[in-house]
Amino acid sequence: MQRKHLSMESLLRLVRTHFSTLPTPPGCSITTTDCLMSGLAVYGLKAPSLLKFGERLQDENCKKNIKNLYHIGQIPSDTYLRERLDVIDPQSLRRAFTKVFAVAQRGKIIEPYQYLDNYYLLSLDGSGYFSSHEVSCKHCCVKQSKNGKVTYYHQAMGAVLVHPDIPHVIPLMPEFIHKHDGASKNDCERNASQRLLHHIRREHPHLNLMVVEDGLASNEPHLKLLDTLNMRYIIGAKEGDHKFLFDWVRHGDKTAWTFTEGRTTHTFAFVNGVPLNEAHFDYQVNFLAYTQTDPKGKVTTWSWVTNFTITRHNAYAIMRGGRARWHVENQTFNTLKNQGYQFEHNFGHGYEHLCSTMAVLMFLIFLIDQIQMLACASFQAAKKRLGSYISLWEEMRVAIRYFIFESWEALFCRITYNPP
Repeated sequence: MQRKHLSMESLLRLVRTHFSTLPTPPGCSITTTDCLMSGLAVYGLKAPSLLKFGERLQDENCKKNIKNLYHIGQIPSDTYLRERLDVIDPQSLRRAFTKVFAVAQRGKIIEPYQYLDNYYLLSLDGSGYFSSHEVSCKHCCVKQSKNGKVTYYHQAMGAVLVHPDIPHVIPLMPEFIHKHDGASKNDCERNASQRLLHHIRREHPHLNLMVVEDGLASNEPHLKLLDTLNMRYIIGAKEGDHKFLFDWVRHGDKTAWTFTEGRTTHTFAFVNGVPLNEAHFDYQVNFLAYTQTDPKGKVTTWSWVTNFTITRHNAYAIMRGGRARWHVENQTFNTLKNQGYQFEHNFGHGYEHLCSTMAVLMFLIFLIDQIQMLACASFQAAKKRLGSYISLWEEMRVAIRYFIFESWEALFCRITYNPP
């Protein structure tokens, strides 16, 4: 059954409502709302570049459909769009994410993501989305190689709700790793993750969150921050980074057992209440180690620290939750890079915020697309007929060239039941 309030049409109208609260500078011929919705349309239709998007506007059917479907009064040229989006602080778009999330929450889309003791797994990781030896802005981080070559770059810290049994993710507003006004040193992933976690707790104060991250995050300041924010965690721990912890576990009392499932052997060992390291002896964590032997005899080992009390009954679930961390890489960044979103393509760098603002619009349309896969029957049917996202995006671009659509429902139904 179609959930109208979670349809593409309704979510785009909701986003547009927030965009309309942002002011249009004096003397501008096109509203800020139209500029932002046009930027959203670039990623919604998975245009490979702003140039290609502009070429589509030369076709009257395409232009009319884009204006109808994205509720745009006037579509700016690519140059004008870059100029206008460059001066928009990406932080001003945060409210669009929380509005969409709230609607998804009321529509019970978020509920299936509850996992261990009704906590939501929140996976965090960083990824680069811009790099150049020539183009730069005042927010670029800078690195210099041994041969003196300078590289300017931007990175984003992503945060997504994940579940081991659900192939789709619920992305939140990303945090950017870049130089801030007046800063002389590069920003770093650790600082960005701290800002991101504070934003998330402020925007979702009552959401039960269990953070899953890689081994770089298993340090005492970060774990204490998660405690302060009332967040549980399952975070990777490597022996090379935690020799004291692994030695303690190796020579101490622990609970261990092995069982076979099909032709796969699972081995668990855990101990609760152990010191994280010698320097922070008073800070205690719970430690879980897991070894998997597959049918071909390949042995793989993982280990985590957590503030969740481990038992024989929940160790398997904790292990699966820890391994779900990969969803932020596989179902998020890899999808954005390889499924038509053009995450690593430079749509324009600008002098202020363009690079980051465009990335926010990409994450926002990705959030809306993920909700369509969870709640929109017509979107699901069109995707099922075509098989891949790439094929669906291509079919959408073809359809809006040859037919006029008054709604997204009509577009998806045309693709599903009346293929060209």
